[in-house]
Amino acid sequence: MTVDEFRATLSDEEPPQSASRLLAALWHDARDDWNRAHQITQDIENEDAAWVHAYLHRKEGDLANAAYWYRRAGRPVSGTSLEGEWAEIVASLLAR
Repeated sequence: MTVDEFRATLSDEEPPQSASRLLAALWHDARDDWNRAHQITQDIENEDAAWVHAYLHRKEGDLANAAYWYRRAGRPVSGTSLEGEWAEIVASLLAR
């Protein structure tokens, strides 16, 4: 699946069945359900989840908390647009 194909599922009622939990979190985020996305992400303990968590807190506007999660992810604080970072994370997760 490509980022564009994943994006096309946003009009569906549920995330794709093949989507990982983190992709499902990003799917919910893109549908303006930040709380559901955060709930899913905070229950996962790995660098990918930390990256999604960082993105979510940056989107929320909590930059100090986002910086903490970027460090946990081993990544610099993103300077790209939120939409660009969302697509970058989705592409990275789809490639696995």
